[in-house]
Amino acid sequence: MGESNICSVSPAAEAVGREVENRPSMDEEKRSINRPSTSYSSSSTTDAHTDSMPYYAPVIGRNQTNNTSNSIRATASRRSSLSRTRSQNGFGVEDLETGSTGEDASAEDAAQRMASKDLYEVRWENGDKDPMNPRSMSTARKWIITGIVSFGSLSVTCASSIYVSTYTQMEAEFGNERMMSTLGLSFFVLGIAFGPAFLGPLSEFYGRRPIYIASFALFVIWLIPEAVAKNIRTIIAGRMFDGLAGSAFLSVSGGTVGDMFTQEKLAAPMMLFSLAPFLGPSIGPLIGGFINSNVYWRWTYYVLLIWAALLLVAIFFFVPETYHPVVLMNKARAFRKSTGDSRWKAPMEKTNKSIVRTIGRSLLRPIQMLVFESMVLLLCIYTAVLLGILYLFFGAFPLVFRTNHGFTLWQVGLTFLGIFVGMILGAATDPIWGRIRNQLIAKKEAETGEVGSEPEFRLPVAIAGGFLVPVGVFWFAWTTMPEVHWIVPIIGSAFFGAGTLLVFTGVFTFLVDAYPLYAASALSANALVRCSFAAIFPLFGEQMYKRLGYQWATSVLGFLTLVMMPFPYIFFRYGKKIRGRTDNPRAARHEQVLRLEQDVGSDAAAAAQSNLCFSWF
Repeated sequence: MGESNICSVSPAAEAVGREVENRPSMDEEKRSINRPSTSYSSSSTTDAHTDSMPYYAPVIGRNQTNNTSNSIRATASRRSSLSRTRSQNGFGVEDLETGSTGEDASAEDAAQRMASKDLYEVRWENGDKDPMNPRSMSTARKWIITGIVSFGSLSVTCASSIYVSTYTQMEAEFGNERMMSTLGLSFFVLGIAFGPAFLGPLSEFYGRRPIYIASFALFVIWLIPEAVAKNIRTIIAGRMFDGLAGSAFLSVSGGTVGDMFTQEKLAAPMMLFSLAPFLGPSIGPLIGGFINSNVYWRWTYYVLLIWAALLLVAIFFFVPETYHPVVLMNKARAFRKSTGDSRWKAPMEKTNKSIVRTIGRSLLRPIQMLVFESMVLLLCIYTAVLLGILYLFFGAFPLVFRTNHGFTLWQVGLTFLGIFVGMILGAATDPIWGRIRNQLIAKKEAETGEVGSEPEFRLPVAIAGGFLVPVGVFWFAWTTMPEVHWIVPIIGSAFFGAGTLLVFTGVFTFLVDAYPLYAASALSANALVRCSFAAIFPLFGEQMYKRLGYQWATSVLGFLTLVMMPFPYIFFRYGKKIRGRTDNPRAARHEQVLRLEQDVGSDAAAAAQSNLCFSWF
């Protein structure tokens, strides 16, 4: 699983490196204090200070020493590309320094800003070893927090699909048609689609913890009207707002893991976190099937209420603020209070960020990516079709297995274990794709002498997944017959689950690597299109299966995946040429700036990590 973010998510982290700075000579180090990166999420850097000078005393920046003007300009060029840093929630890009001219700031402007930078700027003391730095927490505490946010993400995604198990009893009580019931599923997914664009950027201003508490509290509150609803309209409205509330949690939770772990130690916790939203939709019908087979359908919501309420308590007591800019701001406040000197400020306090502007950018830029970047558009459509098929299966599986094999509701829930197991097996292949990527890098270095990876090296996993998906769909299509044992189509669904996860993994990591400056926007565009398809497909799925028959209805889906199967391979072969002819002029200019850096992946990693959960939807 590559970046995925997960994308294998470990790859997401691995896909990016950290910024390399020019170190001063030993003599210079004795005369000056090293300043950390201008990015206020660069907690990986360390601050050096002399014994004769307190940490918070004014220090002379490294570029204020007797460096040559050329050196300053070169360093400024590297900084200018990072002068606008993507926060780890992946939404919005704002100036970090007062007086920044934005994305088009020149190297000379950056050099002037560096030279005149406020010397009373609060930074981490000794980098990750600072007691207030989230990365200085004990390993046990980090894993507890990771477990809580992972389980929270699982509960939100599980809530999307557990609802389908209530259809029969709910329709008997309310007297509504199946189409109205399906709208509850569609509106929940639409809430997840559009919520992050409005709610996600708020963490840039208030931090992650307030978003966690507020969003999960609202998630719990909106479960109440669903549990006591007197009609289907209340259910649909409640689920839409529940999706909106849950989306805010999903949009920022991935960043928490990146806040606490360095890239070297990020793989395992990110693997755990990233699997949660992937598995949630698969286990929802399983849990719901057992509940609705044994007790009243409203107990589905009672169980979700208990689950979510316990998680809300755990979040309140055990999940601290981890967003580095906000933690630094709290540190600056404490220092101003203890010293009485109001000049000490964190980088975040010196910006003029606009909530409206940030939200506007998070809405507009993904649309621009879809319009101007052909690779983004086609890969978005591909992954959208796959997620749409998965959500269509929530209606198709009960129809197929009840009719052909006489399954009860709880037995139908068990049929989704095929997709569940397939995704687990797909995730387990991550080391294989890591080795293949390393081989491609070595081959490139041997043939061209150029060092480094290419974004296209992330796509072999998607190529393999693209092959498995139609195999699984057609397997399921032509084994869904009464005379064929029920385990056979379930095995086919496992191939679909594994292939879907592999395609998502490859696409996510490719988008992050191919568009490092706009990684969050590319992933947001991808998620928006996917959610729209996931909301629409269930609305016509059952009717299609009844009219075309189980075999041909599923085959239509298989042909769709077959048509799109070549996309990853085409971009693997020709993606570099296509990127060279980008239709987005601004992106092209920034790509030139980014080439001046040893590694520009830190921002991409932040975007990938934060969008991990959100990206599944």
